[in-house]
Amino acid sequence: MESRIGLIGFGEAGRTFAVAGSWASAAHVFDIKTDSACDGPVMLARYADAGVSGCADLASTVGQAGLILSLVTADQALAVAEAVAHCIAPKALYCDMNSVAPQTKQAAATLIEGAGAHYIDVALMAPVDPAGLAIPLLLSGGEAGNAAERLGQLGFANRRTVGTSVGRASSIKMIRSVMVKGIEALSAECVFAADAAGVLDEVLSSLDASEKAKPWPVRADYNLDRMMIHGLRRAAEMEEVVKTLEGLGTGSAMTRGTVERQRAIGELRIGDPAPGLHDKLLQLNDGKAQAA
Repeated sequence: MESRIGLIGFGEAGRTFAVAGSWASAAHVFDIKTDSACDGPVMLARYADAGVSGCADLASTVGQAGLILSLVTADQALAVAEAVAHCIAPKALYCDMNSVAPQTKQAAATLIEGAGAHYIDVALMAPVDPAGLAIPLLLSGGEAGNAAERLGQLGFANRRTVGTSVGRASSIKMIRSVMVKGIEALSAECVFAADAAGVLDEVLSSLDASEKAKPWPVRADYNLDRMMIHGLRRAAEMEEVVKTLEGLGTGSAMTRGTVERQRAIGELRIGDPAPGLHDKLLQLNDGKAQAA
């Protein structure tokens, strides 16, 4: 059972890992798309190309596997864990690699561990393509160290355990996404409007001229400082930005969120921000508690 890999989901991630690691027939794979008359033949052809062992159902995939990787869509992660709990072998390692909230992973862990197996919260911290098996992995859970060793044997080269609590690895990934995906969305909102207004090159040149790369702790500290001192004024300014974008008809969802966040911090009226990010956070949390 130790050498058998149960692989649930054979989309981009599952297929990339299996091929890069030359897992071949050691990987016993089930993907729900094989049940589809339309997608089934395509999926079976992908199994054949990768040389993996295709399974007709979930129980056949996980029942004798010592290590199971769940790589499905986020909306199916908990449902898959619930189904797996009915057929997983005791003490098997269930690595949930899906991008879901820590609460979802904790609910899944209750199901898997209730069946006598071990649940590991695994966060994939970069795009699968082109990283492949070099993708950075964060692991948390009671058996995270054991799982990290087993994943290393499969070829995953960049692994780090971040604690014994399920939800810690996914918390890091989810909260990081506030910045990473938020910047992407802000970029879209900005360039749509700049393009519609015929000032795209000017706006981008202006950003290049003003943006100086700094370490994130320094940037976060500086940004909070500005909001604590000027939040109300900046909220008013950003309301005018909303008006500009709505006039262009390009959308203002992210900017309206900026108005709300700037105003909320400004209304705390902390006129003298403490030096350093951590002390500012303490100030802001105290201010919010007093305002509640």
